[in-house]
Amino acid sequence: MSVTDCAEIVQRGDPDRHAATMAAPPAARDILFPLYALNLEIARAPWSSAEPMVAEMRLQWWIDTVSALAEGRNVSGPPVVMAVGPVLARDPRVSRAMIDLAEARRRDCWPDPFEGRDDLLAYLDATAGNLMWAAALALGAEERLEPAIRDAAMGGAIAAYLRAVPHLVARGRQPLPDDSASAIAGLAAEGLTRLEKARRVRFPTEVRPALWTVSPARQVLKGIVRDPARVGQGRAETSEFARRLALLWRVLRGRV
Repeated sequence: MSVTDCAEIVQRGDPDRHAATMAAPPAARDILFPLYALNLEIARAPWSSAEPMVAEMRLQWWIDTVSALAEGRNVSGPPVVMAVGPVLARDPRVSRAMIDLAEARRRDCWPDPFEGRDDLLAYLDATAGNLMWAAALALGAEERLEPAIRDAAMGGAIAAYLRAVPHLVARGRQPLPDDSASAIAGLAAEGLTRLEKARRVRFPTEVRPALWTVSPARQVLKGIVRDPARVGQGRAETSEFARRLALLWRVLRGRV
């Protein structure tokens, strides 16, 4: 599988992430698209069966596969495996972050609700936070940037998660530990706070493409703070034009 094939997978499964990555230089795309395609495969595994034990077995296959690729071993499997192998082998911290991400996805195999807001935030950091940190590491990020990168990821993750609430409810899940208007508005406000913290940091040019995926988040979160009911009503989404404009603005300004 080529990077182009990975890009097509990301385009179908995560259009906003695809658009953000297409704005990156070609060398960065060669790194990011395989990672993001792998992320989609991992995210789908827990939903691949209505039987939690079966779903967890499929997720475990991906955990074992990432571990093997990180060690430089040959692994057969879906085409994305071949494409992402060289990226995972670049730095053991990249593969470690992706393994931690996959481990966190075990929760998705089961319908158990989150115990509280802190539990939800920990899940979002372990999934979206590890993905963005893996992407940033693969692009050359220094360790000192990890807190700011995870702040940016959290802001984007809260926005994406709140947008996904109706979909998760339709699949029989209880996505929010507290679905009151005040709790939803508070969660969105937390996302804005995290984005603002990340915005104060000057990220190296080569690392910025890993953060452009959060471009639509600020507008989404501001809308939810104003009107929390839009989450349950499926109105948290913004227009494609607004999302592309937000991305363009951040690319041109070099900001989160």
